[in-house]
Amino acid sequence: MNDLNHCNEFLPAFTLHKNGMMWVIVLFSLLLLLIISLLFVPIELYINTITKEYYLQLRGLIKANLEGHERELIQIRLNFIFGNFCFYPLRRIGFSQKGKTKNNVRKKKRKRIGIGKVMRLLKTFTIKRLVIDMDTGDSLLNAKWYPVFAFLNHNMGQFSINFQGRNHVVLYIQNRPLNIIKSFVNL
Repeated sequence: MNDLNHCNEFLPAFTLHKNGMMWVIVLFSLLLLLIISLLFVPIELYINTITKEYYLQLRGLIKANLEGHERELIQIRLNFIFGNFCFYPLRRIGFSQKGKTKNNVRKKKRKRIGIGKVMRLLKTFTIKRLVIDMDTGDSLLNAKWYPVFAFLNHNMGQFSINFQGRNHVVLYIQNRPLNIIKSFVNL
């Protein structure tokens, strides 16, 4: 008994492919996988006053550098995967005042975030590097800060007090979007 139509028994299993539903499921699962992977991408904040580097980045996706500019004082340079973009946050943006009178303006009630949520959010950040080299300009005050900085130097970061007028800060903080969401959801 040689049946040439034995594949027709499994035809209902492949109906998804025929009407394109399989492609929708594949694209939806890839989109879901992309969103889940974005939850684990590190967010980094880096401040270095020695080399004048200031940036915030989602590693591998976007980086926002804060840079000096001759005419505009500061500029923000956004580096995307597909290109660069610069804008100047201190420029005045003209808004039209049509239709806005004192009678039409509604007061919005702002939701306040409690101190508990702020503390939970701050606890999610990881300080990868902290260097402080400080001179207050007053030698007696520097001498008073010296034991505090020596104690902090043994516990966290790299703290130093100097008497030569140097003031430097290097701060490198890291977090993940998943940790930020968890701090608000209370998981």
